[in-house]
Amino acid sequence: MLRNYFKVAIRNLLKNKPYAIINIVGLTSGIVTVLLIGLWINDEWQFNKQFANYKQVAQVYQQTTANGNIGVGNNMPFPVAPTLRSDFGDYFKQVALCTWVQTVVLSKDKKNLSANGIYAEQGLPDMLQLAVSGNKQLSDPNSILLSASQAKACFGNENPINKTLITDGGRSVTVAGTYPDFPVNSEFGMVKFIMPWQRYANMQHLAERENPWRSNSYRVFVQIADNTTMDKVSQVIKDVKLNHIHADEKTFQPQLFLHPMARWHLYSKFTNGVNSGGPIQYLWLLGVSGLFILLLACINFMNLSTARSEKRAKEVGIRKAIGSRRAQLAVQFFTESLIMSMLAMVISILIVQQLLPLFNTITDKAMHMPWNSAVFWGTILLFCMMVALIAGSYPAFYLSSFRPVKVLKGTFHAAKGASMPRRILLVTQFTVAMVLLVATMVVYRQVKLGTERPVGYEQHGLIIIPSYTAAIHDHFDAVKQQLLESNAALDMAESWSPVTAVWNTNSGFKWEGRDMSVALDFPNEPVSYDYGHTIGWQFVAGRDFSRDFASDSAAFVINEAAAKYMGLKAPVGAKITWDDEPYHIVGIVKNVVAESPYEPARPAFYHLNSGQGTRMLVRLNPAMGVSTALKKVESIYAATAPDDPFDYAFADNDYNMKFGAENRFAKLVGIFSCLAVFISCIGLFGMASYIVEQRTKEIGVRKVLGASVFSLWRLLSRDFVRMILIAMPMAFGLAGYCMHNWLQNYSYRAGLAWWIFALSGLITLVLTIIVVSVQAVKAATQQPLKSLQS
Repeated sequence: MLRNYFKVAIRNLLKNKPYAIINIVGLTSGIVTVLLIGLWINDEWQFNKQFANYKQVAQVYQQTTANGNIGVGNNMPFPVAPTLRSDFGDYFKQVALCTWVQTVVLSKDKKNLSANGIYAEQGLPDMLQLAVSGNKQLSDPNSILLSASQAKACFGNENPINKTLITDGGRSVTVAGTYPDFPVNSEFGMVKFIMPWQRYANMQHLAERENPWRSNSYRVFVQIADNTTMDKVSQVIKDVKLNHIHADEKTFQPQLFLHPMARWHLYSKFTNGVNSGGPIQYLWLLGVSGLFILLLACINFMNLSTARSEKRAKEVGIRKAIGSRRAQLAVQFFTESLIMSMLAMVISILIVQQLLPLFNTITDKAMHMPWNSAVFWGTILLFCMMVALIAGSYPAFYLSSFRPVKVLKGTFHAAKGASMPRRILLVTQFTVAMVLLVATMVVYRQVKLGTERPVGYEQHGLIIIPSYTAAIHDHFDAVKQQLLESNAALDMAESWSPVTAVWNTNSGFKWEGRDMSVALDFPNEPVSYDYGHTIGWQFVAGRDFSRDFASDSAAFVINEAAAKYMGLKAPVGAKITWDDEPYHIVGIVKNVVAESPYEPARPAFYHLNSGQGTRMLVRLNPAMGVSTALKKVESIYAATAPDDPFDYAFADNDYNMKFGAENRFAKLVGIFSCLAVFISCIGLFGMASYIVEQRTKEIGVRKVLGASVFSLWRLLSRDFVRMILIAMPMAFGLAGYCMHNWLQNYSYRAGLAWWIFALSGLITLVLTIIVVSVQAVKAATQQPLKSLQS
């Protein structure tokens, strides 16, 4: 019996090739979309879950009250880790202190390689269950663990164990072990080396700090004990920092808590102290979009199958007359759906395999098809069955319900309301397409708003160069003079943070009229002379730092946000104390957007510092070609600091990286919106073809009676236009609700302009008319003789 089902199903597909092709193309498009979104969601969902004990691992966060707001961060004072170990050891298996990812130069036989890594305490490799080849204890301050890829880059095919590298400005380290590279989709994906925490503590003289609890510059990872929970431990440790800081810092009201590894990535956003989501919103939005697109493909299948019901009425009548039961007929039609979905699935998998490299580029991932996964193939089989059930359910039950007597007498006609389900499905299709079009335009407008926001300095032609050693700093004036004489650069300066980020914040600021009950924590950037001229500060009042004024060593340049917050009538010249040291304001500049482009700029202070910074900023000469100027800058750098790789970045490129998540989301929504419209057009083409075929004789009679091509086109198109008009209010209401909620994640937001909805409706209407017109005009221009002869 099953064999007959498949034979008949294949014969029907071959007999009706145009409709079979339309269905297969539509289903394939929907399945390709779902597979791509599914791979992306799986990659995001598996973030940090490659570690076997990820459910027990957490990072210590702190909630503080500053500038009138409740903030959450994962920067810790370094004494937090030893305090947790000594005072609350029963609650933890491991406590490990480590730095943020740092870039250092690893040198071997005059080969200098920049590498990203961390300094960490001994417990971290055990906590992450690293499969280290060698000694993973990090007990020797002069040891280092290398990732497999970094070991190969440094030593080629040699065994790196016990080999020596030069780093940290000439100090040597011995390779104690190697470990497999961390997964790309993990918190530690960039970590290519791990060096002992004690080495870092010695270099930074941490033991000599007078107030070690004040500086929040490090990270603390923990693995909780088996007999406790994250919430319980959070309650126990919440006042650890509060109990150790000075009295004047208690106004920040710090409270520690654990943020589980399972939530680091998808639930990384905090609003007013509450975990309010994060990238999980993109998973939901794209996941729902993918299901809707697949639904569009299934709607096409259902519509075309039921629309052609009269073509198969005799088949159903004869089968019922010779004893076929309704259930058997339903199985027959389900079999056709299953064959169609399996064929579409095979084609889709092949297409996805070819598209995956491009998709990885768009999403900034390294996904691959899990060919060896039984779960993957089980999911594919289940998915085929689900698509077959969704796409074939209504046609199977509808076609198997025909009465054989009427069919065989030739008196069968579709019921008066038989077209209503098809109309409802088409309205649903139009609704989904318009919702996705609205979403695409809203997301692109939001990204555009951020990219076009004034940043407060001149990005173009400004390069940022990391300082790995003190070589450039020690010869700053000579290097700058050479750059100016070569005409490659207009100016050069030094800073302690990239111009596109805030790495340093401070409290302790006092001025006349300040409310001392409110804790303050402002970005406070140490810079060199000519920093403002190099980046292109835009002054509102006052002046830049100047070598002509010795008093500028105790001066601030502040931004507009700081001037507004302080509320001073005449900010320029006003006196400020910082940690009880006297300072004065010499200038006010426009807000420099160094953090999120969608959030208000925080009050910021800039002051002079003669120590070594982390970045050199060079303003290239626009009169010289960029490539030529870069070569000259690189040669001057190489002559002064031969051990430093010339790893420069353009400020505008660095800034554009802030839009990474939004840009990727915009591209994905745009791609899938186009797919939704494409699938809808395929379905419309099939439906229009069928309707024209059904009304061929009517069209011929109307032409004989004098109907014009325009009137016939209008006759065949108006039903589709009506359905679009019905879908518009539903689509606009749903899209408005969803996108309004999405935009609430941003302080600076584009808003929902009326023309977005109008344009999405117009696009849908125009495309529908074009698709339907292809068939309508073809039928209207056909000779009446051909229409009437049959």
